[in-house]
Amino acid sequence: MPVASDQTFPFPLLIGDIGGTNARFALLVDAYAEPRQLPPIKTGDFETIEEAMQKSILDKTSVRPRSAILAVAGPIQGDEIPLTNAGWVIRPKDMLASLGLDDVLVINDFEAQALAVAAPADEDIVQIGGGSVLPRSSRVVLGPGTGLGVAGLVFAQNTWIPVPGEGGHVDIGPSSERDFQIWPFLEPIEGRMAREQILCGRGIMNLYRAVCAADGIDPVHADQAEVTTAALAGADPAAVETLSLFCTYLGRVAGDMALIFMARGGVFLAGGISQKILSALMQPEFRTAFEDKAPHSALMRTVPTFAVIHPMAALSGLAAFAQRPGDFGVATEGRRWRS
Repeated sequence: MPVASDQTFPFPLLIGDIGGTNARFALLVDAYAEPRQLPPIKTGDFETIEEAMQKSILDKTSVRPRSAILAVAGPIQGDEIPLTNAGWVIRPKDMLASLGLDDVLVINDFEAQALAVAAPADEDIVQIGGGSVLPRSSRVVLGPGTGLGVAGLVFAQNTWIPVPGEGGHVDIGPSSERDFQIWPFLEPIEGRMAREQILCGRGIMNLYRAVCAADGIDPVHADQAEVTTAALAGADPAAVETLSLFCTYLGRVAGDMALIFMARGGVFLAGGISQKILSALMQPEFRTAFEDKAPHSALMRTVPTFAVIHPMAALSGLAAFAQRPGDFGVATEGRRWRS
């Protein structure tokens, strides 16, 4: 069974960000060294995480990690942790036995993203719209990718405490007249419209097909990369509207999360999609929707929003925790295994 313990981990230490599509790793030789980034791994290329780590990492380095801290896309319950949007099942006991590790901690992937925004470097973020950070105040990080990740970061008793969750699976509904035209054509999940059905890679395609259906036209783009590329180039009206609506809906959800956490420390958009569509997020739609929270619109105008442009933000958050565990209140009970 998983055990609770102190917050220190033996080095060398392997950190990993395990998403639905890609798994990214870095090695920390000690508590002071810069993380040594390793080539990313496609989760679909390997049957198990143990096979991926052995063949892609351990077989190719002389550094033998003694412990691992992994951030995974999915809820952590018990000794078997299935990924929400990939075929892997994380089994820490198997990792201890087959990879020669002494210590494994598994946390939520957006919990790691939250750790990264406790003290982001200026060059790692871009502000979208107005507002200013209130120091030592709650923060929110969310990001559309393979799914939609959401987490909070609360400052209490001189400690940053990440608050993981599954906020991407909360319901979302229509608001504007155009929404009501499009909504009947959106594909639900088991009868309900969750945020992740729109605000992720496949969600862009769901939204694009619904826009086309509402207008009675045939879709011409095959995947979300084509849609966003055409939208950013202004090459296709349906794609342009899709991206505009995507930014609007992301703004609404970001504003909802800001209100839930009273995130006066800022709301941070993470992930590759946010980086790719940054120019669209800088247009009025995202921020207008974010602030449109009557009766608290004046308050929302004071809350800053940022895009995280660090290419490996989750790994930087894990490294900060591994090297300075006393700065963070990361819960380990039920999520840490030792040999």
